[in-house]
Amino acid sequence: MERYTFGIDFGTDSVRAVLVNTRNGQEMAIAVKEYPRWKAGMFCNPQADQYRQHPLDYLESMEAVICQCVDAVGPEVAAQVVGLSVDTTASTPVAVDRTGTPLSLLPGFAENPNAMFVLWKDHTANTEAGEINRHAENFEINYLQYVGGIYSSEWFWSKVLHIYRRDEGVRKAAYTWVEHCDWIPFVLTGGRDADQIKRGVCAAGHKALWAQEFGGFPPNEFFSSLDPLLDGLVETVRGRAAEAVGDGFTDGAGLDASQPAGGLSAEWARRLGLPATVKIGIGVIDCHMGAVGGQIEPYYLSKVIGTSTCDILVAPVEEMRDHLVRGICGQVRGSVIPGMIGLEAGQSAFGDIYAWFKNLLAWPLRNILNDPESAGLAAKAEEQILSRLNQEAAQIEVTEELEWAVDWWNGRRTPDADLLQTGSIHGLRLGSDAPRLFRALAEATAFGSKSIIERFISEGIPIKGVIALGGISRKSDFIMQLMADVIGMPIRVHRSEQTCAIGGAMFAATVAGVYERVEDAMKAMGQGFDKEYLPDPTRQAIYQKRYEKYRQYSLNSKKGSVPD
Repeated sequence: MERYTFGIDFGTDSVRAVLVNTRNGQEMAIAVKEYPRWKAGMFCNPQADQYRQHPLDYLESMEAVICQCVDAVGPEVAAQVVGLSVDTTASTPVAVDRTGTPLSLLPGFAENPNAMFVLWKDHTANTEAGEINRHAENFEINYLQYVGGIYSSEWFWSKVLHIYRRDEGVRKAAYTWVEHCDWIPFVLTGGRDADQIKRGVCAAGHKALWAQEFGGFPPNEFFSSLDPLLDGLVETVRGRAAEAVGDGFTDGAGLDASQPAGGLSAEWARRLGLPATVKIGIGVIDCHMGAVGGQIEPYYLSKVIGTSTCDILVAPVEEMRDHLVRGICGQVRGSVIPGMIGLEAGQSAFGDIYAWFKNLLAWPLRNILNDPESAGLAAKAEEQILSRLNQEAAQIEVTEELEWAVDWWNGRRTPDADLLQTGSIHGLRLGSDAPRLFRALAEATAFGSKSIIERFISEGIPIKGVIALGGISRKSDFIMQLMADVIGMPIRVHRSEQTCAIGGAMFAATVAGVYERVEDAMKAMGQGFDKEYLPDPTRQAIYQKRYEKYRQYSLNSKKGSVPD
């Protein structure tokens, strides 16, 4: 009898579900749905770096894609579903009441952005992040040592403090805060008590300062002395379920994705058309799940390339020992593969930069050619902008004199997080046209990737190769070849377009007991690679010279002096 599992991937713009045969990894059904409120731009203010998402976008869209998959395969296959695991963006926390209900689902908060999920790319908490970094210097224990030494405005405690300072109503109504990846399993298992939320080590370790090495989260004193508004909050984050298993995590090592959050509740079984025997796994961050779906290996950098990038590397615990890597987004045991150290880095903007340029070029199409006769032609032209730019940019000969750019449109995540940094384009002339500028932007994103690889290597972490995952890696030969030339390494592209969801299905198979270890699920269910980009030595030499401009700019920016 065949057994099947669901992987549910909550991305920035949409949620996707994949139903997979656990025996061979066959994708039985795939469904994708955009978040309607997010698509309409509700509750966001890009000029203020405010990005919020309504919980109903998540719940309604999740239900829609799972039901679509169930309808596609029929009741006989649906009856054999044994597990479901989810991944989400992070850090994307929300304030909840004692029942674990997000405040935005309660009367009085339905239209309040501060009561909604604070999306990973929300940078409104830059001030608070800076305060946390300075505050940490006052303690004998370095509570930032396992997050690369720098706390970010993209992360949990910065966002919580920012909201508490600006919205007394939310602060008074909130019992605790929970990450998106921890909240969805809580909902699916029928949770009604916020103290019973099971918080995975992935988000807790990389975004919320949890570390096995100093016994869990920092003590309440760390937070209350930062700002009295945080007094006692860390105790609710631990919760009663946490106390039952030891500071929130089994055996002190953390709840990893191979462990169950519980069983699918009767209500959700009915709504989704699935058996109530389905096991729900602990949730994790999307890029970590994607690395598993992309069949990561020790010391191979897994790049999940989308609106931003998340770069994931795993290393055996015995080889890492007490080694700390500066300027990355954390190193956490079990955050990717149980029993290994998961290291995270990334770029705050990648595909988002291309989308920005497309929107810039499309402004006349949307705002001038908006009469009924021209609307259809304008829409068709807009759809072709990025594909044509890729084609034209690929034809431009690489020289040292071409325009160049810095990829910090959404700040710098890695190395050395500084989300106040901004992007820039250099070397503009009257002959600079759209394809040349697009080429400069694409090159800048590749330079950002190279700087991450250089940081790992300089910190004593070898990189054996690069695995690329995500839509851009499969859609743009130009960008992937450019990246291979820039970093000077071969890049393997995974066959699946839905590696994050596939990783979820692999972990769900482990949670359901189909496989003893996720490594076994990866071997049986993995789809392998179908493309490889090899660096061109001639172009690589030119890119190295161009990269020196980018690197010098980066060094000067850290010193507070940036050249014209």
